[in-house]
Amino acid sequence: MGAGGPDDEDNRWPPWLKPLLRESFFVQCKMHADSHKSECNMYCLDCMNGPLCSLCLAYHKDHRAIQIRRSSYHDVIRVSEIQKVLDITGVQTYIINSARVVFLNERPQPRPGKGVTNTCEVCERSLLDSFRFCSLGCKIVGTSNNFEKKRRHSAVMASDSEDSYSSSSHGREKSKVRGFTPSTPPPTSVNYRTAKRRKGIPHRAPMGDLIIEY
Repeated sequence: MGAGGPDDEDNRWPPWLKPLLRESFFVQCKMHADSHKSECNMYCLDCMNGPLCSLCLAYHKDHRAIQIRRSSYHDVIRVSEIQKVLDITGVQTYIINSARVVFLNERPQPRPGKGVTNTCEVCERSLLDSFRFCSLGCKIVGTSNNFEKKRRHSAVMASDSEDSYSSSSHGREKSKVRGFTPSTPPPTSVNYRTAKRRKGIPHRAPMGDLIIEY
């Protein structure tokens, strides 16, 4: 596959990242359903075999395991854990329960709040000015070749649309100027009186000249 193809897209990220973002955490572990510690909030980066509970970790000794936490029904992970294995540059971080975290997946907003000057490049969630993405998932999407191409295409289309609108508006203004015909002014009082007068009866001057009285 040539440069910029699907293989390059996959090699850009660790093999465990996309599977991690697709998982559903905080479900009951099927292997340890009878235990009060059966909630699946762990993930093994080496095995990539789905969410794990704390008891499952006994089978993953010496493996890289990370813990998933929850905030407002969304999955988060502590920056201190994820930054050891992944570059999170451009992803906004949040302070939750005194710990700095990042969200795993996007959290779209109906519309940005008033005064917002920066939003996620993918889902348009409000961000601080120094960040580009609201989550790890949005960073994957927003840095992909296909997304970059679509964004450039949209920018070109928007520019062409503005140029077309400007040209058509200018053309309409020209048409108005060319098609403008001044209305015939109403007759003045002088013209009106002149139009109403009738010709008088011709009289012969004594010297033979024709005089027309008005």
